[in-house]
Amino acid sequence: MTGATTTAPAAGPRQTPPHAATRLSPTAFDAFLAAVVFFGCAGLNSQAYQGPPAPLILQVALALPLAWRRRAPLTVFYAIAAVALVQWLADIQLLTDVALLIALYTVAAHSTWRHTLMAAAVLETGILLASVRWAAPHGSFLNSLVFLTAVAVAVAVTGVNTRIRRAHLAALHDRAARLERERDQRARLAAANERARIAREMHDIVTHNLSVMVALADGAVFAQHRSPDKTTAALHQISGTGRQALTDMRRSLGVLRAGEPDALRHPMPGIAQLAALTDQMRAAGLPTRLDLRGDPTCVSAAAQLTLYRLTQEALTNTLKHAPPGTRAEVRIHCSPDTLTLEVTDDGPAARTPAPVGRTPGPPGHGIPGMRERAAAYGGTLHAGPLPGRGWRVRATLHTDPVAEDTP
Repeated sequence: MTGATTTAPAAGPRQTPPHAATRLSPTAFDAFLAAVVFFGCAGLNSQAYQGPPAPLILQVALALPLAWRRRAPLTVFYAIAAVALVQWLADIQLLTDVALLIALYTVAAHSTWRHTLMAAAVLETGILLASVRWAAPHGSFLNSLVFLTAVAVAVAVTGVNTRIRRAHLAALHDRAARLERERDQRARLAAANERARIAREMHDIVTHNLSVMVALADGAVFAQHRSPDKTTAALHQISGTGRQALTDMRRSLGVLRAGEPDALRHPMPGIAQLAALTDQMRAAGLPTRLDLRGDPTCVSAAAQLTLYRLTQEALTNTLKHAPPGTRAEVRIHCSPDTLTLEVTDDGPAARTPAPVGRTPGPPGHGIPGMRERAAAYGGTLHAGPLPGRGWRVRATLHTDPVAEDTP
């Protein structure tokens, strides 16, 4: 680390793409299209400005509805078709009839298949009538009918293709939005699971180490006059336990930071650290025996951490609630598929909140947390009194964690 601080550039106002600033709105574009159709076709029909005003009025009536084509596709189409019928009855040929093709495209692009077929049938009827009146006298009826029909079909197909493509893009956008929501849900669920995991780790670390420190402090108080050497040793053990607790908390929280070296230098505790744990419990005044069977090398580090925390919590509960003189035994059996843990003691079956000689503490959530840890590995945990005298915690774990369902 050089100590230099880098600051991310402040996010400025969101820039509008250059093409978006000059893009016309749909309403403005449709009005512009209507003007282009009118002025373009009227300019080619110079006779519209000579003689009676009927051709000019018809051109206005054909082109003007296009300004509303996307807001009311069917209404605009049938309005233009009605004007075209009047034009046919008046025997006036106008290039502005192209407005019918644009209206058909709009119906195909924005309406249903049924409406598209109905509009296409109306237009085909108009093509047939126009070919009979204006092409048949010149002997080009069939050519006119085939050509105009082909143009109408091409326009309708283009409109339908536009509608299908638009629906496909909308479906893709919906799917992307749904996937983003699911990703956010998974992230929130992962964060909640991580918070729960850290809470369990903190509970186990703090509860265990504080219980040991309290037990050592109580022993130091009793021995301060009778055996100063034992008092000094107890104080050293309290100091070491406190440092170990800080190390464990830094290690647990350090995995949240990217590139945290402490997590690599200090691996999480596992089966190999159980001997040190039992030594610590003996130093705190709880004689503990460890019986380990099977090959622990076949067990994953995460499963070993779970086993360690379960053992730690069970022994801590015994230290907190059992009276002085209680003995504990830890039996572990490792196999390639399952882990079996059994922690027993010979204290009274009915635990008292404040055993003689020990400082009481508030009730915790140790056993529910232990069950959650066991369930994460598809296992079970049972805790309860033994017949006659004693207490037992028994857990069975699978060596692989249970996969969580994703939403």
